[in-house]
Amino acid sequence: MCNNYRPSSREDLESFYGVTPDRDYPAETWPDYMAPIIRRGERQRECVVANFGMMPKKRIPPGVRAWDSTNARSETVGEKRTFSGAWKALQLCLVPAQHFYEPYYAPGATKSVRHRIWVKDAPTLAIAGLWRGWPDGEASFTMLTVNSDEHPLMRKFHKPGKEKRSVVILQPEQWDDWLACSSTDEARSFLNLYPADEMDSEPAPK
Repeated sequence: MCNNYRPSSREDLESFYGVTPDRDYPAETWPDYMAPIIRRGERQRECVVANFGMMPKKRIPPGVRAWDSTNARSETVGEKRTFSGAWKALQLCLVPAQHFYEPYYAPGATKSVRHRIWVKDAPTLAIAGLWRGWPDGEASFTMLTVNSDEHPLMRKFHKPGKEKRSVVILQPEQWDDWLACSSTDEARSFLNLYPADEMDSEPAPK
């Protein structure tokens, strides 16, 4: 599960994705922060700044307990009410990031240390996501995740004994194909773990 990351810079969005965000955004992202996403426009990719979390807290009715909607499990994305509409409508997006953060627990430790995770030799990485629009023109998004119990790198993070999860990182040659998926079956074929030997991590305490 990932709910903290550093989005790609405006310069990288323009250089590597060929898009320009429609407004400014914070340098680090947490739930309910605004961050850039890339989606398929009428003729080409477009970049909008959207709320991190498919269901923004401000849109949850009074008296209803807020829940974390920053990640969507790939196994149940078509069944959960929060995500199923966007999934079935193929409202797919790229979440551009410099790196993302996960908690690491050393053997026997009761407290975690935040670690930074990135793709080697790449200034940016793109995470597979879903987006939805709101009547007032705003948008929100979530990141898709897969089980990572057997992944050499991603299995190291999160609490011992808990299921290990990883966001879905897409290869650059997959970016446009992901955005252009014509069926949920096709979209599912992209939901895989990224090669561990192409990734790296290091401590990055808050």
